[in-house]
Amino acid sequence: MKRVVDWIFTVPFLIAFGLTLAIFEPIARVARLFGLRPMEITMGVMQRVLLWAFRICGTRLEVERSPAIRSRTGYLIVSNHQSLFDVPIFGGLLFSNYPKYVSKRELGRWLPSVSFNLQHGGNALIDRDDPEQAKQAIRDLGEAAQQRNVAVVIFPEGTRSRDGKLKRFRLGGALELMDAAPDLEVVPATIDGSWELLRYKMYPVPFGTRVRVRFGDPIPRSPDEDRREMLRTVRKEIEAALERWRNVS
Repeated sequence: MKRVVDWIFTVPFLIAFGLTLAIFEPIARVARLFGLRPMEITMGVMQRVLLWAFRICGTRLEVERSPAIRSRTGYLIVSNHQSLFDVPIFGGLLFSNYPKYVSKRELGRWLPSVSFNLQHGGNALIDRDDPEQAKQAIRDLGEAAQQRNVAVVIFPEGTRSRDGKLKRFRLGGALELMDAAPDLEVVPATIDGSWELLRYKMYPVPFGTRVRVRFGDPIPRSPDEDRREMLRTVRKEIEAALERWRNVS
């Protein structure tokens, strides 16, 4: 019976999700003609609409946000990664920070709105087989984010966790970002439950999934900081949030 209920709500969710991506791509293309900020606003609106679409399949989004996080302010947001849906969730929640992402190059093709945004929205598309290209793309992203005062989201695990378990951090990309954007504070972010949305690869999407998101206090930067230690602190915060949520579930 549970699977039947899942399918009943998955069909309209997938229709709404797909239509949203299809409708917003031409809007984004027109907005880009007027500059990067109009396109960023368009993509932010799209991701807010996608958050609404999740409600169709009963997804409950619970958010903890540090009051120290300011709108229209750039940050380096370091998070765990559980699902392809993490990006629209973060994009919708951080609308006024205009978040950018480090993404594998393959996602820059074929996906309506998503690929156009990754290609033309100021993100970093990296080739995992070309370390020098990846390093330079991440550095360019960090420098641009600091100059424009926008946020960057990076997932140091390198790939999404399909069972929600926190993976080992690969620090190279995060360290490059921190080096390229030394003035942007680091925000520890945690997401949990989004992996369950893709448990069956969207066929169906489980109804009533609870997704929790936490944005911790921004960590100030200093010239003499120990960046690796800062990232270890971020990981500990993520581990603590996951443990706290799962112990009370």
